[in-house]
Amino acid sequence: MALESHSQILVEEKPSVRILTLNRPKQLNALSLNMVTRLLQLFLAFEVDSTVKLVILKGQGRAFCAGGDVSAVVRDIVLGKWRRSADFMSLEYTLNYVMATYCKAQISILNGIVMGGGAGVCVHGRFRIATENTVFAMPETALGLFPDVGASYFLSRLSGFFGEYVGLTGARLNGAEMLACGLATHFVPSTRLTALQADLCKVGSSDPVTFASTILDAYTQHTHPERQSAFYIQGKFVSPVSYLAIYFSLCRLDVINRCFSRRTIEEIMSALEIEATHKPDDWISATIGALKKASPASLKITLRSIREGRVQGVGQCLIRENRMVSHVMKGDISKDFVEWEPRRLEDMKDIMVEQYFKRVEEEDGWEDLKLPPRKHLPASAIAKL
Repeated sequence: MALESHSQILVEEKPSVRILTLNRPKQLNALSLNMVTRLLQLFLAFEVDSTVKLVILKGQGRAFCAGGDVSAVVRDIVLGKWRRSADFMSLEYTLNYVMATYCKAQISILNGIVMGGGAGVCVHGRFRIATENTVFAMPETALGLFPDVGASYFLSRLSGFFGEYVGLTGARLNGAEMLACGLATHFVPSTRLTALQADLCKVGSSDPVTFASTILDAYTQHTHPERQSAFYIQGKFVSPVSYLAIYFSLCRLDVINRCFSRRTIEEIMSALEIEATHKPDDWISATIGALKKASPASLKITLRSIREGRVQGVGQCLIRENRMVSHVMKGDISKDFVEWEPRRLEDMKDIMVEQYFKRVEEEDGWEDLKLPPRKHLPASAIAKL
């Protein structure tokens, strides 16, 4: 029952379970270099520790994790030290890969804000628990970045073209919506999280994945009566896949698939504008507005990234994203992370987009991301989406 305080990461040891708490509540648990380094160290150590069966990850305060420490990245770029931030991103992607290929069950409790890099440290794990307090978003295109941390893998595997919608617009999803689209595996009211954690710590000699699934399913299906409408249709519990079609009919899932399936950003925006003309809708107007406010370079490289991610494994996606983020940090193609240039979609040419997906040339010491070998893993140790 020992509790180790490593300042930004709290470690609580239970028999067969380790509970990790992201502990920068004033910064909404934004990931620092120390946090990523420590998480990677802990996950690798737990994987070879036969006494550890489950790893629970949660956040202190009102956020699970609001992403990476963007202010530190901007500071490095302004000081001409973009390589330092690029190295941080490489380490973060390595952590994402270890989580995606982890041979033990990771249970992330998402009782608050989950954005950007915060998605990377939970979505790749086997179980993701949303609550009524969960707010999920990938807001990178509004920041001059692109959804990374393996997002081109997990967004591209959402139903239809919902991943393009989430990645391009930065749309915010609540806990029920996360469950509906598959980003979350379970929904548990926040008032029951303490009891849930206590029950998960009783894993003992049981098969950990089966044990955790049984516990989580029980907590999910026994939601409070006033919340049952979010999970029951005509008195029946529906699967996330069925629920997706039902729930997002309210959010124009048909429009999302019609518009965000288009080949280019320009065609997506044109399709949305036609939809708005035929049937005025506040949601469509807000979607168009979000795209118009986003970085032109970010929109174009994000769309291509998600499309490529559909036919790539999680490791391939992370290696490609590492190339892309290195170009963003270096600012050799466009300078959208500090100041948006080019400012118009038509000025972001295909040849410029292509450059983001190539190796960073003429840079001493830069290499493609080298992911750690993952040997002798069971068949279950694969990306979980």
